[in-house]
Amino acid sequence: MCYDIKTSLEKQLRRALLDGSKADAQEIAEKLKMFSKEDSVLHHASGFEHPQMFIYTQETPDTPTLATWGLVPEWAADKESIWNKTLNARGETIFETASFKDSATDKRCLIYLEGFYEHHHKNGKTYPYFIQHKEKDLFAVAGLWSEWQNDLGELLKTFSIVTSKGNLLMGDIHNNPKLAEPRMPLILTEDMESQWLDGKLAQSDVEKLIKPLADDKLVAHTVGPIKGKKASGNVPQASREVNYAELQVQQLGLF
Repeated sequence: MCYDIKTSLEKQLRRALLDGSKADAQEIAEKLKMFSKEDSVLHHASGFEHPQMFIYTQETPDTPTLATWGLVPEWAADKESIWNKTLNARGETIFETASFKDSATDKRCLIYLEGFYEHHHKNGKTYPYFIQHKEKDLFAVAGLWSEWQNDLGELLKTFSIVTSKGNLLMGDIHNNPKLAEPRMPLILTEDMESQWLDGKLAQSDVEKLIKPLADDKLVAHTVGPIKGKKASGNVPQASREVNYAELQVQQLGLF
């Protein structure tokens, strides 16, 4: 699963700025003005709050598009009944699931994250972890997007984060007894980024990309509560390490 993330809208624009012209940079600066300083940095954002983020699509792979987290397929009668169910798209079935199959074919996208949060279960309690890339402060995850029109004719662009089976690290962390297996966002290497956005790629080749990131590419540490009354909220402290005495022996063994 991937319902809780950390990113910065400014950092999400990095892909566009790398090879962009001065005109592009100006356009990007204008897009950022839409957000307050507090809203542009997502130290902890929950998908269930449906934040707006930048995505890079097959149609415009070098230009950021503003979209809302929680995919709403174009045939949906309303967004409220579906977008809490489409925050994630299970990678192994994106070409079969009604909400995702059209987007899987020609509306794939990239979303850039600094990290994500997941809970570990032990003795009836849950402990939140922050997971990030060992070598990068920003990494791409695979996504699907769609465009939905409301009763007023307004267009809403939305996206879902694609997930894969968890690697060994996520197997240690994401041990929710209600789930059949650990999951993780589909993190793409740089080579895989261009392939994911390739509109000519055959379905079978897209499916080959849906696999967990190598076990040694992620690091994790425990953090304070990200849910409930004790949650820190969207503040820098959200991803800072917090140690739990009851987990120390376990952490020494795993990480």
